[in-house]
Amino acid sequence: MLMMRLQRVGRKNDPSYRIVVTDKRTGPKSNKHVAILGSYNPKMNHTQLDADAAKGWLAKGVQPSDTVHNILVAQKVIDAKKLNVLPKKSPIVDEEAIKKAEEEAAAAEAAEAEAAEEAPADESDTAATEEAPATEEATEETAEEAPAAEETKEEETPAEEK
Repeated sequence: MLMMRLQRVGRKNDPSYRIVVTDKRTGPKSNKHVAILGSYNPKMNHTQLDADAAKGWLAKGVQPSDTVHNILVAQKVIDAKKLNVLPKKSPIVDEEAIKKAEEEAAAAEAAEAEAAEEAPADESDTAATEEAPATEEATEETAEEAPAAEETKEEETPAEEK
């Protein structure tokens, strides 16, 4: 299978590339190319490309690498979106564990919702009838106990002083 890819040429710390058509199995530095289509210098952002030859090779079924694809899009040789060539920095996610956790959370929420729907209906009728008299009785008891508690405190304090 033929690929349209970049071959690095140039010195150390000064990269420049040739855009070549080569067999996918051959190494990029083997110089066993079918055709040289142009060059690319990323430092100067300069691209020289034979657009007609590139279109001809693409018509024959040559697959461009991701970076060459982006160069062809920038040069308007092909009409497509640019591809993301940078590696994805996302953690490895276990999809099965996430699905199980979501199902458990959904089941827990459903159980809470059912309990919330049943409990307030039953408790609201009984709680309203029980709480109203209980609060009135509690206020009466606390009102009666408060003066009695004050009297006992007054009686104890003089005894302690003597």
